[in-house]
Amino acid sequence: MSESSSPSSLTSACTGESEAKREQILKGAYNVFAEHGYEGASMSAIAREAGVSKGTLYNYFTNKADLFGAFVEKCCREKLPPALAPVQKEASPKETLTAVARAMVQLITQPESLMLYRMIVSEAPHFPQLATIFWSHGPRIAIETLSNWIREQTQRGTLKTDDPVFAAEQFFSLCQTRIAHRKRFNMPYDNMAEDEEKVIHTSVSMFLATYGASIST
Repeated sequence: MSESSSPSSLTSACTGESEAKREQILKGAYNVFAEHGYEGASMSAIAREAGVSKGTLYNYFTNKADLFGAFVEKCCREKLPPALAPVQKEASPKETLTAVARAMVQLITQPESLMLYRMIVSEAPHFPQLATIFWSHGPRIAIETLSNWIREQTQRGTLKTDDPVFAAEQFFSLCQTRIAHRKRFNMPYDNMAEDEEKVIHTSVSMFLATYGASIST
């Protein structure tokens, strides 16, 4: 057997093909979920949209809930780390929170995020597992990441709170003011750029007014 066709190279090729096929299926799933919602999306429709056989689809995902979970996990894995990256940098609380607020406002108003939010809210009464899947891969991780940073800043004396988790939840709620709600309701929106800056800077100011120590600004 030549080096180019060694078992290790064949395994790598197969792994690459499998990952590409999985991504192809998830892209098809996004289109079908976006158009039909969770309940209206069928595995047959997703297979057609992805350009694979139904048998191939089931080779990768056991059922629709499994596929939806993988789709949500992929979205969060791609979008969340960059949005939360500022907490890893050495900067003042004001600078860090401003960067996180800007990233979060932009993230939650992206079409993919809006689609997920609308679908989960509308389908949760009938499919409560959807909310659990989304929460575990998205908001829970974001809250844990920011609350850990808040806890560290509290220990340093740059912030002050006895409940970092609650503080993180409040901050993310502030970031959803005005713009996110209107976009989720698909309402027409003017002056978005201006309001985005207002939401970002006011959210940070309000947070620091409550939790900031004297050296945090």
